[in-house]
Amino acid sequence: MFAAAAQFGCERAEPLPIGGVVAGWPAYGADAGGTRFSPLEQIHAGNVEHLEVAWKIRTGDLDADPPPPRHMAFQATPILVGELLVLPTPLGRVLALDPETGEEIWRFTTTVEGHEYPEYTSRGVASWLDTVLGQEAPCRLRIFAATVESRLFAIDAATGTLCSDFGSGGEVSLREGVGELRPWDYATSSPPVVARDLVIVGSAIGDNQRLDAPRGVVRAYDARTGALAWTWDPIPRLAEDPAHSGWSQEAARRTGAANAWAPLSVDADRDLLFVPTSSPSPDYYGGERPGDNRYANSVVALRASTGEVVWHFQVVHHDLWDYDVPAQPTLTTVRRGGVDIPVVVQATKMGHLFVLHRETGKPLFEVEERPVPESDVPGEFASATQPFPVLPAPLVPQTLSPDDAWGLTPWDRGRCRERLERLRFEGIFTPPSLDGTLLYPGYSGGTNWGGVAIDPVRQAVIVNSTNLAFEVRLIPRADFEREKAEGKTMVREFAPQAGTPFAMTREPILSPFFLPCNPPPWGTLKAVSLDTGELLWESPLGTLPDKIPFPVPIDFGLPNLGGAAITAGGLVFIGAAMDGYLRAYDAETGRELWNDRLPAGGNATPMTYRLGPNRRQFVVIAAGGHGKLGTRRGDFVVAYALALSN
Repeated sequence: MFAAAAQFGCERAEPLPIGGVVAGWPAYGADAGGTRFSPLEQIHAGNVEHLEVAWKIRTGDLDADPPPPRHMAFQATPILVGELLVLPTPLGRVLALDPETGEEIWRFTTTVEGHEYPEYTSRGVASWLDTVLGQEAPCRLRIFAATVESRLFAIDAATGTLCSDFGSGGEVSLREGVGELRPWDYATSSPPVVARDLVIVGSAIGDNQRLDAPRGVVRAYDARTGALAWTWDPIPRLAEDPAHSGWSQEAARRTGAANAWAPLSVDADRDLLFVPTSSPSPDYYGGERPGDNRYANSVVALRASTGEVVWHFQVVHHDLWDYDVPAQPTLTTVRRGGVDIPVVVQATKMGHLFVLHRETGKPLFEVEERPVPESDVPGEFASATQPFPVLPAPLVPQTLSPDDAWGLTPWDRGRCRERLERLRFEGIFTPPSLDGTLLYPGYSGGTNWGGVAIDPVRQAVIVNSTNLAFEVRLIPRADFEREKAEGKTMVREFAPQAGTPFAMTREPILSPFFLPCNPPPWGTLKAVSLDTGELLWESPLGTLPDKIPFPVPIDFGLPNLGGAAITAGGLVFIGAAMDGYLRAYDAETGRELWNDRLPAGGNATPMTYRLGPNRRQFVVIAAGGHGKLGTRRGDFVVAYALALSN
């Protein structure tokens, strides 16, 4: 553990602070708006050095028979439901733990077959209280869990058993009514959300497989009965839909996806549901779906009770880069001129942060439509412009030239330069090509599903980002199988894009030492002012010792997947980086104050709670690694608290 011994000396733990704020973490993002903020302050900059492991458990996923697939990722954030800590696992289990000790109270288990699901994970669960039922009635308090194989379960929070009055014996199949499916086409990765008496879910759909991918519908079900209440399709199939003009009629009929795989948000007082949509199918060739493809790659505000579109804001027109809206739309309030303005903060893979009025979708900072490069691929018609926020500035670089090539030595830097020289690149939004295009930022971000955390004290957005360049190339259909057989590697991916003239291949641009060819930092944590749009501070996120066989004197930051949590104690807690540490940063300055090595990759978002004024504040993170990121595998849940003095 990095004790602040290096800074403060080894000191005995102080007496536990008594009294003060008590708070839970009732939703995946701390609240229905995903702020990831806690009012807890028992742990603060003055005592964070005394954090220690309070308890640690294993979920048992790695002991499954047959063994779980390599691409499985443990990304769950637990929620506090009453005095239970509840979380899902990638293999369809839901665990209820004692929040003070980690002792298992109950376990719900279902069978998940080992298919190549597009996302082999389950990030969270939701809870709902049926106020019509009496205090002791079964299933008065329900846990809603959606598994990777797209089954939505209602579970009695008191016992861990199914609520038989929901759907068919306690579950609803989410694989119905979405088109033709293969097992690896369709999954559910992010948690359901609850809006009054409705439970609402999106879906994860495999990218780049075929033009006629499954429909990316968002659906609401009655929380008591499981009856379907409404369905919204992000591809406007009907000509009378105002967004249909952004599509050709044939494309709107055939194209799939544009699904919401990232977490949703709810503003119950305004009866609004905020949906982050992805790219329509397939990602890298859009000749079969001409037009702006409206509702795709957008933040869409729906009437939560009916599914009716209230407003929408598109962050990418006619996506050709897999620039899904990957993160939960985060709801907060900005104060300007003495007036409180309700807003949605949307982080993107491009590194853009959009701040939108929650009731209208109008940007609070100016957004410009700027010209972007044309496509040179037959049949493709890229959008002539893309939206760029004037403020805040991009979170990651958006330009990269051969002269910028990076390496540890002149030799590997030269190899990186040669590779960059071969690729087409005219700035962000350069379309894919037959000879190879530099994709920068890469399709993993910028920002990914970890999203942002809100610091209401400083009116700031806390956000972690990855800076990693990729190559993407389109392959004529006749050459695809040969190239795939000859060229597949651990980092190079091939996909058919069936139904179009072109398949595709993509991979990160790495040096012979398997380090990025673009300059560091490769992972950062930043604070951005919601008032002015200015950068408040920036810190590298992650270090290199696990990745290279010799020491490097500076912190480069690492690619990361996961998110941050912030507390009124002035601390930002985050794992996410490839080196497998949980860290605490000073929310005022961005200075790293503490870290501890996790037993496996911490590619999840931490949470925090305190059950009473005489009890400890806990910080909890899932540590199980991420198959695609290559971090250490495990099935741990780790809780930290202040050390008790003797």
